[in-house]
Amino acid sequence: MKFAIPLAEGKLATHFGHCREFAIIEVEGDQIRKKETLIPPPHEPGVLPAWLREQGAAVIIAGGMGHRALSLFQQSGIQVITGAQALEPEALVESYLANRLQTGANLCDH
Repeated sequence: MKFAIPLAEGKLATHFGHCREFAIIEVEGDQIRKKETLIPPPHEPGVLPAWLREQGAAVIIAGGMGHRALSLFQQSGIQVITGAQALEPEALVESYLANRLQTGANLCDH
């Protein structure tokens, strides 16, 4: 299973659509097997959901995400978790795998 996490300065970016890179973390069982940092294509509506699906992402952990992007990911069968804290991507994935990921409100909800 692969996780996608938007990054800013090596930690979770608070706004999904404006990040400059993504951590793609591959997990086997309950262990992290591989981490890549990728630069996404330029931000335009609908581009990131298709690109992350191509990367094999099954779960996205984000601080905030707009409603349109949430809807596009749901249509693609990709699980989205919003309201996560600005931590290192490995810490977020490890917390998720241990059922301890702390989340709050979607940071893009107004």
